[in-house]
Amino acid sequence: MADSKEMTINLVVLGRTQTGKSAAGNSLLGSSDFESHWSPSSVTTCCSLGHSCRILGIMRRNGCELALRVRVLDTPSYPHSGLSKEQVRDTVRSALAHHFGEEGLHLALLVLRADLPLCPDEGQHTVQFIQELLGPKWKDFTAVLLTHADKAEEAGFSEEAYLHSASSTLLSLLSSVQHKYIFLDNQKSIIKEERAIVLRKLLNFIRQNNYQVLLFKHSKE
Repeated sequence: MADSKEMTINLVVLGRTQTGKSAAGNSLLGSSDFESHWSPSSVTTCCSLGHSCRILGIMRRNGCELALRVRVLDTPSYPHSGLSKEQVRDTVRSALAHHFGEEGLHLALLVLRADLPLCPDEGQHTVQFIQELLGPKWKDFTAVLLTHADKAEEAGFSEEAYLHSASSTLLSLLSSVQHKYIFLDNQKSIIKEERAIVLRKLLNFIRQNNYQVLLFKHSKE
């Protein structure tokens, strides 16, 4: 944030294979930085950082418009079809320290599919993995991104009705992260107006956390 007329937010996307994690990263950036397609195995095998252009019309400070830049770290899924949990964890830790070590991480986006139920074992393993990555403050720095929301809409579920019918595992997770969640439509490329709405929600989550950042140190192990 060296430029007083510009703000940069650092995000990391985490999630299981085929949740739409890389596609969500592309939607946030307004680009196609990350490889994203259907596959019978995990597509992403290493971490990569994507940068957005300057985005206007999203936020203001002291009556003046600020330009927003978004940086998204895409990560291998967990569980992964070709990497162990330790390999994924160490890869992501190293990338977080390398890319966000000095500036810090504003928010981790846990990507889940809205059209698939979150079961107890999966929820437990997901939370444990995020805790190992982010530490004891993980709840303050995590939001849930529910992709494939178009499938829920096609089934006749509004966001309110969806959450009313959601599994207790998902509801418990959302409660843990102070109900920081966003629904994302994967049916079509996110349009400019929808992207602005999503970014404003993310900025609101960051504001609620008093613009704090999570810092990471390079491991010497």
